[in-house]
Amino acid sequence: MPATQTDFPVLTPVTDEDLALAVRAVKVHVPESWPHGPLCRSERVPFPCRLARWGRATIEAAGFTEEQV
Repeated sequence: MPATQTDFPVLTPVTDEDLALAVRAVKVHVPESWPHGPLCRSERVPFPCRLARWGRATIEAAGFTEEQV
C-alpha cells in the first residue's frame, strides 16, 4: 500500500521557534542539479521536498519573504 505524502501543517500564529526552524529548513533543503532534474540536496528527492515546502509556507505565514529572512 503506497504511503501518501502530505505537506506538514503550518501552525498559526507562527512562533519565533517555528520561524527559526523554517529558515533552517529553507537553508538546508535546497535544490541540486542532477541529470534527471533538481533534487533536494539533503534528502535526494525531487525538489522542493516536504521540509522545503513547509519552511517556505511557514515563512510566508509569518508575513516575511525569503529575501527578508
